[in-house]
Amino acid sequence: MNSLFHKTSKENQQLKRLIIVDDEPIICEGLRKTIDWGQLGIEVVDVAYDGEEALNIIQSQPIDIVLSDIRMDGMDGLKLAERIRGNYPNIRIVMISGYEDFDYARSAMRLGVSDYLLKPVDIDELKSVVIQIVESINEKNIESNIEIGKDDESLWFKNAIQQNFSDEEVVPLRRLVGASGTYRIIASQLMDYYKYYGTLNKEEKCKLQQDWTEHIQSYLQEAGMETIISFYHPNVLFVFIYDKKQSDNSLNLENKLKEISTKWKRENEMYFAISEPYHDSKQTSAICEQVRKLLPYHMLHEGTVLSAEHCVLIESIRKVNCVHSVSQEWVSQLGNILHRQDWVEAEKMVRDFVKVLRDKKYLCSELVAIFEEHKVLLRQRLHNNSFSLEQLQENQQNIDLNIHNTYTSVEQEIVDEVHQLFELVGTQCNNKSFWIVEKAMKYVAENYSDDIKAFEIALWLNITPNHFSNIFKQKTGKNFKEYINDVRINHAKRLLAGTNDKVFEIADRVGYKEYKYFVSVFKSVTGMTPKEYRSIYVNV
Repeated sequence: MNSLFHKTSKENQQLKRLIIVDDEPIICEGLRKTIDWGQLGIEVVDVAYDGEEALNIIQSQPIDIVLSDIRMDGMDGLKLAERIRGNYPNIRIVMISGYEDFDYARSAMRLGVSDYLLKPVDIDELKSVVIQIVESINEKNIESNIEIGKDDESLWFKNAIQQNFSDEEVVPLRRLVGASGTYRIIASQLMDYYKYYGTLNKEEKCKLQQDWTEHIQSYLQEAGMETIISFYHPNVLFVFIYDKKQSDNSLNLENKLKEISTKWKRENEMYFAISEPYHDSKQTSAICEQVRKLLPYHMLHEGTVLSAEHCVLIESIRKVNCVHSVSQEWVSQLGNILHRQDWVEAEKMVRDFVKVLRDKKYLCSELVAIFEEHKVLLRQRLHNNSFSLEQLQENQQNIDLNIHNTYTSVEQEIVDEVHQLFELVGTQCNNKSFWIVEKAMKYVAENYSDDIKAFEIALWLNITPNHFSNIFKQKTGKNFKEYINDVRINHAKRLLAGTNDKVFEIADRVGYKEYKYFVSVFKSVTGMTPKEYRSIYVNV
């Protein structure tokens, strides 16, 4: 079935259609019935028990979202995601994985999975993910329904850019059928878009796009070229050029684009990606996609105009450097720093991480993908340590690489994401630490006469001894040994002043089995021996 069957034509207020895929029927039904999906803007239209069954459903009716387990008998979640991505690119996919399935989750992300959730599924986190996806779909629908031009040519070009028809459905420009001439596609983008235009209101953005459009059109039309212009994204402008002179001279057009860039009056630079000449307007949709993929290479290109030839040269230089694997050591180190709440060191780690990848000539999209893979592992580690990530999921959005289209902007976005995580860990660490110390202090109050060891308390609290020692000292100002001595000596002082028990009996009662050691500790805490203390404070 043609994938266009899934092209969104519904009004935004209609429910988005979701299927649940898991080889355990009880999980499918549990997810289906536990959540009020309608309140989230979702209709659960069906469930499937393996990838093959899910594909059959997708082929028979329009689906917007697939919620699937990664590991299943038969066709697993990864194979399902691969098939969906190849045939139904508009369908959003959310994967469910176990903590031990990091490699699966990383592979899923590389297949374009929208998000993943860890088992056992946190219902609030699932709701947050789904709400974001519904909002994203609605925003995309609004953008795709904006009429860029009333004439057929503008609508034709808009559809070509958006890949909104298959080859057999393409209606070429009627006035160009049978005409001689060459075509080219140009994609234009503004450098540092977020820095200069990230806070513009709607009217200001419209004025920017108008200036941008008129600036390019005036120069190209002056050179005798007919143009059709349409925005693919607020920071990606496509231009269809018809040259009746059949000029294949790329240098002339490149020089014209350099002139256009030079005479752009706004602060930031305008740059271009350009196609080779072609002669069949039915190729326009495919050519648009090819040109769009050239734009990210501008980070590695010194000139204003990018061609496929330039990118081939860049790739030949990049090949040796662009092999990267996830560093579990880096993730573990960053996790420890987040626990220690050392933001200076955490920020340095992140910026060093970006610098290494930048020096190896990674594209911004690759840099973000590698960071996301590391973040997957970091989130899994935090999840395994009982941290709630729902708030993080609500606050973080995918980095728009057309808005953040420089290394500097992408780096800052990554730093900001880690800082959100830093604050979340800090809040939860403080709450958790308070609970841990309170519980440890209560245990000591009830069992101070026993032979209590710090590592045994840590084991009882299900945390590492080092972590326990650190947070106990941070919260009380004393190490555990000092604290338990203070508790015991305070009890000993009350017994010395209020009873006639012998000193060695009191030592044993408060937890000191060696009399001499008790006297030594008592003197170090109070400045006097137990007998001296009794002689002063008895009957006081």
